[in-house]
Amino acid sequence: MAMDTARLTVFREVATLGSFTAAAKSLRYTQSAVSRQIAVLEEDLGVALFDREARGVRLTEEGRTLLAHAEAVLDRLDVARREIAALRQLDGGRLRIGAFPTAGAVLVPNAMAAFQHDFPNVELSFSDGLTASLAIRLRAGELDVVVLGAAVDGLETRHLLDDPIFVALPPGHSLAGRKTLRLAELSAECWIAGSTTVEDTLIGACLRSGFRPTVRYVVQDWTTKLGLVAAGLGVTLVPGLLVDAVRSDIAVIRLRAADASVRPVVVAVADRVVAHRFVPYLEAVSGGSFTP
Repeated sequence: MAMDTARLTVFREVATLGSFTAAAKSLRYTQSAVSRQIAVLEEDLGVALFDREARGVRLTEEGRTLLAHAEAVLDRLDVARREIAALRQLDGGRLRIGAFPTAGAVLVPNAMAAFQHDFPNVELSFSDGLTASLAIRLRAGELDVVVLGAAVDGLETRHLLDDPIFVALPPGHSLAGRKTLRLAELSAECWIAGSTTVEDTLIGACLRSGFRPTVRYVVQDWTTKLGLVAAGLGVTLVPGLLVDAVRSDIAVIRLRAADASVRPVVVAVADRVVAHRFVPYLEAVSGGSFTP
C-alpha cells in the first residue's frame, strides 16, 4: 500500500499537538483539510488512529505504532533533502576523480586544490590508471570525473588540451641549450622507454617521421626514467603534462611539431552536479599546463 508522505506529516503534527485545530494552525491548513487527511489515512489502514475527545485527540495503540514509523520515514526524507541541497550548493558530498598517470602529476592536483579552496566541504578522492580502465570505472559508477589520454568510443568527452612532446636530456648534454629539437639529432642516443615495442610508448607518436630509436633501458616508472637521464645514461620523451614536475637538473626541450604528434587530453564526467562543476577547474588549469 502506497502512503502519501504529506498525510504522514499531518498525522505526526496532530499526534504531537494533540489537536486537529492546533495542527491546522501549525501547518497553515484549514481544520477540515486536516480532518480529511487523517480520515483518508485511517481508511487506508483500516484502523482508528485517534480517539476523539472533548478537548482534542489521543493516539490509539495503532496510532502510536504508526507514529514511530512515520517519524522514522519523515526524518530520513528530511536528511535526504538536506544532503541533496548540500550537493547542489556544493556544501557537502564527495567527488571521485581518476586520471591517467601523467595528468596526475600537475594538471589534476592543481585543479583539485583550486576546487577544494572554493568548496572545502566536498570530499575529494583521486586514483590513477590507464585510459581504458578509467572509462570502465566511470561507466560502472566508481568514478565521477576521469581525465583520459584519448577519446573513448561511446563515451561523451570534452577536450581539455593537446599535449605536446618534449625530450629530457642529461645535464651538460651538447643539445641542452636548444629551444627545439629534431628527432634526427637524437638518432645516436641511448633511449629510455616503457617498452622495447616503441609503438606502445610515447615514442609511438614519433614513428611517422621515420624515427626508430635504440631502446637501451626499459622502465615504467617516470621517477626512475628521469633518474637514469639525470645520471647521463640516456634520453627519454616526456609529455607536456609532466614538464613542470621534471627535476631541475634535467634539460627539457620541445620536439618540433613535424616530428611528433600531440596527444589529445579529454575529460568525461558522470551525470552529477558536483562532477560538472569540477570541469571548469580542469579547463582553467589546462590553459597553463605548459609553455606552448
